[in-house]
Order: sequence, then structure tokens, then C-alpha cells
Amino acid sequence: METAAASERVELAKHCSSRNWSKAIRVLDSLLAKQCSILDIWLEALLVLEQGYNIALQQTSDVKQLLELDELLNAARPEIDVTLNHLAAETPVSSCATQKIDNCQVPTSMAVSVSGACSNGNTHELGEKSMDASKLSGGASELRNGLAYKEKENVKSGSQINGKPSSNGSDLSETSDRLGDLSVIGNKLSSKSGSVSKQSLTAEARSGGSNETKINNNKCTIARISETHSISVDFRLSRGIAQVNEGNYMKAISIFDKVLKEEPTYPEALIGRGTAYAFQRDLENAIDDFTKAIQSNPAAGEAWKRRGQARAALGEFAEAVEDLTRALELEPKSPDILHERGIINFRSKDFTAAVKDLSICLKQEKDNKSAYTYLGLAFASLGEYTKAEEAHLKSIQLDSNYLEAWLHLAQLDFCKANETSLYLMLFLGFSWQFYQELADHNKALECIDQVLQVDNRVWKAYHLRGLVFHGLGEHRKAIQELSIGLTIESSIECLYLRGSCHHAVGEYREAVKDYDATVDVELDAVEKFVLQCLAFYQKELALYTASKVSSEFFCFDIDGDIDPMFKEYWCKRLHPKDVCEKVYRQPPLRESLKKGKLKKQDLAITKPKANLLRFTDMIGKKIQYFCPGFLPNRRQHRMAGLAVLEIAQKVSKAWRIEWRNSNKGTAKNGKKNRRRERINMLSQNRGGAGCSTSTSSETSTGYASLEDRTTGRSMLSWQDVYSPAVRWRQISEPCDPVVWVNKLSEEFNSGFGSHTPMVLGQAKVIRYFPNYERTLNLAKTIIKEKLCVRSKADKVIDLSKDEKIEEIMRAETCEELHKIVGEDFWVATWCHSTAFEGKRLEGTRITCIKKPGSLGYDFAIRTPCTPARWSDFDEEMTSAWEALCNAYCGENYGSTNLDALETVRDAILRMTYYWYNFMPLARGTAVTGFVVLLGLLLAANMEFTESIPKGLQIDWEAILSVEPDSFVGSVKSWLYPSLKINTSWKDHQEVSSAFSTTGSVVAALSTYND
Repeated sequence: METAAASERVELAKHCSSRNWSKAIRVLDSLLAKQCSILDIWLEALLVLEQGYNIALQQTSDVKQLLELDELLNAARPEIDVTLNHLAAETPVSSCATQKIDNCQVPTSMAVSVSGACSNGNTHELGEKSMDASKLSGGASELRNGLAYKEKENVKSGSQINGKPSSNGSDLSETSDRLGDLSVIGNKLSSKSGSVSKQSLTAEARSGGSNETKINNNKCTIARISETHSISVDFRLSRGIAQVNEGNYMKAISIFDKVLKEEPTYPEALIGRGTAYAFQRDLENAIDDFTKAIQSNPAAGEAWKRRGQARAALGEFAEAVEDLTRALELEPKSPDILHERGIINFRSKDFTAAVKDLSICLKQEKDNKSAYTYLGLAFASLGEYTKAEEAHLKSIQLDSNYLEAWLHLAQLDFCKANETSLYLMLFLGFSWQFYQELADHNKALECIDQVLQVDNRVWKAYHLRGLVFHGLGEHRKAIQELSIGLTIESSIECLYLRGSCHHAVGEYREAVKDYDATVDVELDAVEKFVLQCLAFYQKELALYTASKVSSEFFCFDIDGDIDPMFKEYWCKRLHPKDVCEKVYRQPPLRESLKKGKLKKQDLAITKPKANLLRFTDMIGKKIQYFCPGFLPNRRQHRMAGLAVLEIAQKVSKAWRIEWRNSNKGTAKNGKKNRRRERINMLSQNRGGAGCSTSTSSETSTGYASLEDRTTGRSMLSWQDVYSPAVRWRQISEPCDPVVWVNKLSEEFNSGFGSHTPMVLGQAKVIRYFPNYERTLNLAKTIIKEKLCVRSKADKVIDLSKDEKIEEIMRAETCEELHKIVGEDFWVATWCHSTAFEGKRLEGTRITCIKKPGSLGYDFAIRTPCTPARWSDFDEEMTSAWEALCNAYCGENYGSTNLDALETVRDAILRMTYYWYNFMPLARGTAVTGFVVLLGLLLAANMEFTESIPKGLQIDWEAILSVEPDSFVGSVKSWLYPSLKINTSWKDHQEVSSAFSTTGSVVAALSTYND
């Protein structure tokens, strides 16, 4: 045994000489197991301890080995004590206590707090290295002192420390242990690597990088082991931290539990355990540990910072900002904390504060690409789009493979550009971004391509590409992209959007499957629950539409067939629990498909149909707004063109009957002929009173309403004219709740209304903010005339005293206006009646509501639709329609003289004016209004040949005009010169016969030649 022990001692010396400390520890373990004399090997043991410890200071992975050595030596402490005491008795204190092993100097005692390991307090040298306690300490006192060391994001070599020096001034240029950092993703936490590499960014993007809010991209370091705790406790602390960094959170918690059993208020252990809890999403326990650490040491800045991160993950943004502000007081101007607080300010929609924090951060860390990315997002939200693009491009200049920056830049192209994408409004609303907002879909696609060139397994990139194609009306292309994304990650975003695309193109089986899968997804963020609610409603509508595919398109009647409660909950995106209990559910898909079996001829695009589609596509493009935020949607253009032609054909027939009737010789013959013409119209048009889904409600909206009015003039009501446009809008994008407001029962009676914001908090809504100044000036004009406003509780607020009116007229922002009024308020615009001289109709309501804290103001127009208001506008629309019929069906009937038709054009614009101010739809009033305008012009043989002027939104022109003549004057200046006489439109096949069934309509909207 002695020979074997001697051999192992030689091997131990060999490993020590070659600095193979791992094997040296193993051999030492074997020697101790054989119960060799501790006196024989204690020098070797100290050599391994010293050198192993030094190497552990540089390599975190060796902390475990160092701890094992510590445990081995602890087992032999009694014998070491005896030996050292014996040596101390024989050796004078003043003598040099240095002994040599293979020309290496070894200390006979060490300034480390291992009980009994060293006795005389003298420090000896090993080679040229000192064993000063401050340099040997590798534990957690820096955390306890409130200092947060971090490894820079773009590490070039080794570890860089930006913290403060230790108390003895020793150089801490190399870190010992690193504590995994908290990164907030949605409402959860995950760990991030201290060094940012291409691989780490790839993994980050795969997890949905564009929606992440990273509170810190660095790992915290612990530069010193406590001088007041045993080395065993500190080694366990180091081991726990190593487990956190490696993702072994349960094991880390177990280790920290042992440490805290001995030292219940040890701040570093509390922070370490809290971090492990946070990574496991046990945020309550994490916050509890961070709070205890703060109570133990209020100067522990790391505890303040990490509690702030955890609170942010819970959505407690105000509390999170408070904690990070306290951490910043302990470490002033820390770019790390400024970066974190800036991102949380962005998430809480305090964009101004976010810009300030991130800008200060970037003055110190000019290479922080994450800070540039979030600075870009904040600028975009504030409407500073040039600065936003510059910030994003700077981030990409720092790292062309930075996937998150490319994804954000792509989202800036498109997010709010698509009116029809409800998903965008719900999910990406808090981060509406540059190119998305500017409707620059080509740049958005370029950015997405850049992401996929770096890594073609980024599901978020395919999701964004699917959103772009969806916004362009290319639903089948969107399905392809989303399907690829779903092979990488089964995300609720891709599932819901693909289901809505399948729904739109008539693939109901696949749509129902995706909607069901969306409802079954286990959520990782509360805000995603709204998608599950929508998926429930969309599935019911898909089943309804599937049952109607072989029926006449007129029988597709959401307003008449779908329960009012269902529609109300759908419009407001409420939890469907009450709907499930009280509302009739659609039959299963199998039954729906049996009812709605299509014939092949319904889907075939014949030559006459193709010619018809080419013509209507050309017309449909005229509805496009050339304003930031509005994408050119191919599907919507086709919908509009088909609706325009159908309305023109329908109205033209009604006018022809009207004109013939006005020229009959006797009242008796006139009535007979009028009745005969009406019967012929009903037989030529789809649906009617005999349709299987007809209800009593159809008497106000369908062809069955072609009854003589008391005037004996018009056979169509104004709703009969607008209903085809509404129906086409409903079928073209089935995920949008386009319904008549008067069919919403309870919500109608309580004043359900539309809401169009120009400013949301500090964010400028890119689509509507161009109308902000005009709306503000109109509000001031109304206040000046009325000398009052109304509160949220609908009480009058008197502003006639204390020169408040003068102050209001000087106000330049909604913030200044709100401060003068002193509380949230609204004022109503008005429309002068044409039907009743001297009467004013309530238009829209301009509202100004202060957000909590310093988060800005909501400045918007809200249009309530109460029964009384509906009655007023119904009368006005009826009068306007009668006036239009009178203008065309007299001397001007069939005229091809543009000058002679000016009164007809004016009458069409007046009717359009009241429609826009009426806002009788839950959604889609703007597009349906312009579609009907084009249809009425075409019915009078006038075709609009140009485009809507750049930057102009015709619905806002009407809303901000109190006089119909003012609106007519502003529109005719560009509309009338763009009109030409066209009678060839009458040569085309009737839309109602070319696409007679719901299924054929869906096919026409979903089929393109290219």
C-alpha cells in the first residue's frame, strides 16, 4: 500500500507540475481514501488547493471541482489541525516557514478562512503569486455591496468588468462566477448568455425575438467571496450560481436552501435563489427573495434591479421602474440599468422616458445594439419615423446578423398598415413599427429576407411574412408562409392567422381545425387570450358561411341570421362564456358542408367572368388611400370593384323603373306597369322574400323592400343601396366585425359606437394623426361657441369664466387643452340638416382622456349610435336618397353631358357626407361609403378614372365638415375633373348572375390569374 501511495504521490506532483488540476484533485481524493498520512500529502494538498482555486477564479466550470476539494480537505481537518499544531510547537514563529517541493514555494499557512487549515497567520509564496485573501475571495460580497458587475455584450476576449474595485483595491480583472441574467420575454423570464453571438441571437429570434423585451443581455459577476462567512458557505453559493448559469434551477434552489439554512439573511444567496425562481416563472417567490435581500442590505443594487425585472415580467411596470430607479441611485448612470429601465418604459408606453433612458445609455455604450433597437421602437411610437429608422439601421450596422433588429425593422414596415388585420391591432399595437406603419411592404419583405438569410429556422420571420401577404390580400401565399412557421414553432399567432386565411378563401375544414388548435393552445402571455376568444367566434362564422356556400349570396346575412349577443361579444372581443350558454351554436362542420356543397361550375372562371373581373379590378383600385398606414390590398380591391358594379347595376334598374313610371299616362296604368317591373326585378335578382334565410328584418335591407313610398317615387331605400357593399365587405375579410349597429340590440340601445384614435397615450397613430391638428382646431371652435364641454359622466363643464375660452383658443396640443378644462371631456360636432331646415344633427364626439401618470393622452373621435341618433340620420339619408333620385330620374336621366349631371354629382356627395357622419357600421364605414359613391356615379354613367389624392382621407373630410356644402366643395375640386362618361359598363354580365352563390363569390375573391 505504501508503494502504491508513493506512486500516487509522484503522479500528484506530475499533475501539479503540468497544471492538470482536475486530475490532481482526483489523485488527492484517492490518497485520502487510502488513509495515507495527512502529514505526507498536506503540502501537495495545499498546492492543489491554491492552484485549483486560482484556475477556478478564471473558469467557472472548475468551481465544482474546487468545492469537491474543499469537502475532501474538510474530512481531514482534525488530522491537519494536529499536524499543524505539532509543527507550530517545533518551529519558531519568526522563522521562515517556507518549505520547497520541486523548487516551488508552498505556504505553511494561508489567509483563507478554513477552520484549522492555517494557524500562524503568515503568508508564504508559491512561485511569484501572493495568496492575499482579497485575491482568493471569489464569492458574492459584490452583490451584497450592491455592485453589479457584468460582461459586455460584445465580448472580444476574456471577461471585462465595469464594476467598482474591491475594498482593498485589488485588481478584479477576471471574474469568478456569473449569475444568469433575467430577460423579460412577454410576461415571462428567461436567461441570456453574457456574450452575444450569432448562435445566441438565432435562438433568441426563434423564440419570438420581435416581441421580446430584454431587461439585460449580460450576466452578473461575483468578484469576491465573503470575508465574514465560511469558505464552505461561499463555495456552495458559487456552486449554486454555476447551476443557475447552466439552467439547473431546481438544483440551484436546493443549494441556496442549504446556504440560507445556515445564513437566513445572506443577501447573495437570496438573490441567487430569487433568480432561479424567476427563471422557473415562479415570480412571486422570486420577488419575495429579492425583497428579503433588500431588507437584509438596502444597498444591494442587484436585488433592486432583479426585483424590478421580475415585477416587469408580471406587468407591474410602475413598480418595476421604481425598483430600477432605486438601483440607478446606487449605481448612478449605469448603462446596464438605464437600458433595462428604458425597455420597461417602452413596454409601459412611456415612450418619452424610454427615449431619454436609452439615449443616455447609448452615450456610454455606443455599441449596445439592443438599446438602438428599442430606441427605434420608441421613436416610431412617438411618430419620429426618420429617427426610428436611423436607430434600427445603426443597430444593424453594429451587427448585420442581429436578427431581432431585422425583425423589428420589418415590423416597422407593416404593423398598422393593414386595416383588415385585426390580429395586428391586438398584438403588435404596443410596438407599431416603422416600415409596417408606413405601408412599405417591399422594405418589410426585404428585412424578413435578411433574417432568413442568417437563419431560415426563425418562425417569427415566416409569421411576419404571412402578415405582409395577408395585408396585401394574398391569403394563399400567407398560408404557405405560416405553414412553414408552424413546422418550426406551434405558435398561437401563426395558428390563428392561418385559420383566418383558410376561412377567407373558403377552406372551412382547415379553418375550423386551426381555430380549434388556437383555442387549445396553452398560453404563455395573458394578452394572447384575446386570440382564443376570436378563434371561438371565427369558428362559428366559418361554420355559418360553410352552410351558405351553395345558397344565393343574398342569403348570406350575418346581420339577420346571427344572434345579436354573439355579434356584440364578437365586436368587443369579450369572453365567450355567456355566448356559449345563451346563444344558438352553429351545427358541426360535417352538416354545414352537406348544406353548402358547391358545384364545379360555381368555381369555374369563364371568359365573360374573366372580362368582368378585369373591369372590376380596375375600378376597385380607386378606393386606395395613399396615406401612411394603408396597404394596397388586392382582395379588397376586387371586392370593391365587384360591389361597385353590382350597386350600379341595381340602382340603374331602379332608376329606369322610376323614370318609366314618371312618364306613364294614367295613375292606374302606372301602378300596373310599376308592379310588373318590380316583379321582373325580383325574378332577375338573387334572394328576396322567398329566400330560406329571410327574416322580418329583411324588409329594411333586402330587395323585398321594393315597395312604393308615400311619395310614390323610389322603390329602393338608402339601406338597399348600401347593403350590397356591406355584404361584400363582410365576405371579403370575415375576421372583421362589419355589422349594422342597429342589429346589436342591447349595445345599440346603450350607444355602441366606433372609436378612431389619433393619439394613444404618447403614441401617434400613423393612419389618423395627420387629422390631429384639424380636429383640435374644430374642438376649440365648438368649445368657443358652446362655452362648455361634457365630462365622462356626461355632465356639463362650464368654461365661460376666468378667461378660459381665451386660454383654450391659444392651446396648441390636446395636453394643453386638457389642463385648461381640468378633467377628461368630450365635445360633439354637428351636421346641418338638409331635410329639416335649421336642424342640427349630432356628428361625432371629440374626446380627450388623460392616461395614468405621465403616459400622455388619448385623443380620438367616438361616434355613438343610439336609437334617437339612428332615427335622425335615417331621415336624413332617406331625404338625401330621394333628392338624388329626383336629380337623375327627371330631365337628366340617361344624360351623357357631364355639365348637366353636376346636380346628380352634388346629390351623391351630400348623401355620402351624411353616411360618413352617421357611421352606422361597427367597422368598415369608410370603404363601404366610397364604394357606394363610385357605384352611384357609375349608375349615372360617370366613371372615376384617377386616384384619391395623396394624403387625403375622404371620410375625415366629411367628419370634420359641419356643413354638407363644405364637404361637397372640398371633394369636387379633385373628383369632378377625374370623371368621364362611360356607358360600356352596361355591356358586362350582371355580377348577381355571374357570381350568384356565396361559394362563387368567395372563389372570385380568392382566385387570380398570376
